[in-house]
Amino acid sequence: MTAKDYLKQARYIDAEIKTKLLQAEELRELSVKATSTLSDMPGGLTRNKQKMEKTIVKIMMLAEEINKDINELIDLKAVIVKGIKDIDNKECRLVLEKRYLNYEKWEEIAADMHCSIDNIYKIHGKALKKFKILETLQ
Repeated sequence: MTAKDYLKQARYIDAEIKTKLLQAEELRELSVKATSTLSDMPGGLTRNKQKMEKTIVKIMMLAEEINKDINELIDLKAVIVKGIKDIDNKECRLVLEKRYLNYEKWEEIAADMHCSIDNIYKIHGKALKKFKILETLQ
């Protein structure tokens, strides 16, 4: 895995978390909309309770997944921060932090650092060469 691929992992995990949070919100909204209907047929209310229970279980399972992903993201970001801090060049560290921890666009980074985008690309390339992939925090 290249340094760039390794650093990109945080963005993908973050995007997955956001997607799962949206899914959980949709399930919550559906569960609130679920209303019981009165019926002369026996067992009518029981089926609605079972549907509600299934929806609640799905929400809880999704919440567990989200928590697992959040923990994975926190651990990964801690390792990335350590790897970035080990770089001796301040500009290189700043570009990597802005791009891979704050998820900033190239244009935003260039404007903030008062550089051209081409210069930011050069700093980025230099930073990737200096970045060492760490397996875990020591």
